[in-house]
Amino acid sequence: MKIHEYQAKAILARHGVGVPAGEVAFTPAEARDIAQRLGGGTVVVKAQIHAGGRGKGGGVKLAKSPEEAEAIARAMIGMRLVTHQTGPEGRIVSRVLVESGLQMSRELYLGLVIDRAAARPVMMASPDGGMDIETVAAKTPERIFKEHLDPATGLVPFQTRKLGFALGLGGGQVQQASKLMTAVYDAFIRTDASLVEINPLVVTESGDLVALDAKMNFDDSALARHPDLRELRDLGEEDPLEIEASKFSLNYIRLHGSIGCMVNGAGLAMATMDIIKLAGGEPANFLDVGGGADAEQIRNAFKILMSDQNVRAVLINIFGGILRCDVLAQGVITAVKELDVRTPIVIRMEGTNVEEGKRLLRESGLNFTTADSMGEAAKRIVALSKT
Repeated sequence: MKIHEYQAKAILARHGVGVPAGEVAFTPAEARDIAQRLGGGTVVVKAQIHAGGRGKGGGVKLAKSPEEAEAIARAMIGMRLVTHQTGPEGRIVSRVLVESGLQMSRELYLGLVIDRAAARPVMMASPDGGMDIETVAAKTPERIFKEHLDPATGLVPFQTRKLGFALGLGGGQVQQASKLMTAVYDAFIRTDASLVEINPLVVTESGDLVALDAKMNFDDSALARHPDLRELRDLGEEDPLEIEASKFSLNYIRLHGSIGCMVNGAGLAMATMDIIKLAGGEPANFLDVGGGADAEQIRNAFKILMSDQNVRAVLINIFGGILRCDVLAQGVITAVKELDVRTPIVIRMEGTNVEEGKRLLRESGLNFTTADSMGEAAKRIVALSKT
């Protein structure tokens, strides 16, 4: 689950991370009042959407008076903000963060994520803050310094000092950075976060370290332990089909292609998308129905999949283990009849009761195409999607 910048800053501040003074505004008048409470001087008005690159898209602006803050908020709230992370469709801005302006001397980067390959958290720091960290990683990877953290001991002082010196900080600032990194790690662990990113982490002219921007993502599987965090979810920032899929415990991510995918198992789903691209097509989604899906789950999944107007053909790729092939076939047949689907469907099944599943498909009277291998299935679905 993702949250807004102002929400992430509030969480980090509770754990001891320095952040600029500021409040969120939902109307231009609220933005004016907040700017007045912050002293009436220069403030920053920042669009709040779940995407980076807001400054380049016109979503971050300076205001020198409360009246100017109100005017900027009036133009920002309701606008469709397009950044490199939103895609061409952009996101509608429903709120802005109004913060006190800061005098900065340096911009740094600090991040904490789960390194899946190492099976432990990794804290990353770079003196090249304020930039896309992906660009830094691609062009100057030696400028990103990393410390993997042992879950048994957590973040220890020698690691924070090592990162602080790598950032080029002085002695007193290294001590301050160590406290800040420890606070970030504490917030990360206590909230079951999957990512904390501060970019930029700024050094002010007075020498303080302040999180000028902040991003936090959380492990969905742990949200049952954090009802307070669940309340921070902004459904307006999420794809309606992804929201609907979550109601049925389906793992669905909408993409930009024309070939719908229904698969059981995340690894098989990724391999299916890869082989579609290899065959010259573009997947319209990632959809993992899970190993224990039943006919009703399949029906719900198919309904969500077909709600995407970009889908011109559907590839179903199932390995029947817990989810038997005959159960899958019956669920697909029911869904196609109920939804009156006319879209071409290619089905590749292997595993438990596969022959029974194929018999049900043949005798259904519906226009299914079956395939015995992933390669064959991909070639057929790509061809059908172009007819």
